[in-house]
Amino acid sequence: MSSYVGRFAPSPTGPLHLGSLYAGLASYLDARANNGKWLIRMEDIDPPREILGAADTILHQLENHGLHWDGKVLYQSQRLASYEAAVQTLRDKGLVYPCQCSRARLRSLNGVYDGQCRSRQMLRSTARANEVGAIRVKAPETTIHWLDIIQGRCSFELSSTCGDFVIVRKDGLVAYQLAVSVDDAYQNITHVIRGDDLLESTPRQIHLLRQLDLEVPNYGHISVLKNRQGDKLSKQSFAPALRSSTPGANIEQCLMLLGIDIPEDLAGATVGELLQWAIRHWTISPVLRASKLLDDGHNVRENSQEL
Repeated sequence: MSSYVGRFAPSPTGPLHLGSLYAGLASYLDARANNGKWLIRMEDIDPPREILGAADTILHQLENHGLHWDGKVLYQSQRLASYEAAVQTLRDKGLVYPCQCSRARLRSLNGVYDGQCRSRQMLRSTARANEVGAIRVKAPETTIHWLDIIQGRCSFELSSTCGDFVIVRKDGLVAYQLAVSVDDAYQNITHVIRGDDLLESTPRQIHLLRQLDLEVPNYGHISVLKNRQGDKLSKQSFAPALRSSTPGANIEQCLMLLGIDIPEDLAGATVGELLQWAIRHWTISPVLRASKLLDDGHNVRENSQEL
């Protein structure tokens, strides 16, 4: 039985687009090529940004593209007690504190928190005690190192790149960094294949996992797809939803972007046949680190990053 467990964790803020399918497909292929499990986690802990029905739409899109997952879908909105318990653990270790800094003051810090509120004490032991403001975890003074499956050796010094970071927001909502760390451990995730826009989140998550005495997974960060303006394909950059009528063409395009050349005899193949062939030919290649700019027709226009 394989010990590999991968995952894809979309947020229900809208339907999947080409960039999200590309990232999800990479995660799927790496799991299946290693005879592993592939899990789905719905990161639905930010209600102001979520769209009603988006979670079901995403699941239907994955099924339409042949990306079938193992087990039940995990919804983070059902895991709030676990996040509170993690905050309590960090609180018991003296690693967290309330922050009441204004947005204006935070903007003046240029992304590196200066520890202004470090002397404040937690008033009560709950992750959603919004009367104490946001909750920050202390960043280590040491450099965090890891060997990224795709990017190679990575090093980040959190104290100088971001400082103490938020794990519970001022509005009482659990922050991404805490929820994803706790859930990766809960689901026994061994491999996280995702976009390199989350590369700087990795040292934060490694720090949290270590402080919570939880296992740290292996990370691999592929280059995200960008539009012709150089912006990541996302809902914020108005990336169009996947066309449900062309799942085979969508998969073919993502395989090409992942550096997999499809043979001519697979022309017109079903989604299932394409995926089975791709699983057999999947490798972690330097192409996954190369920057990809797409034109409005979603054709690769440039591959500019040196390998």
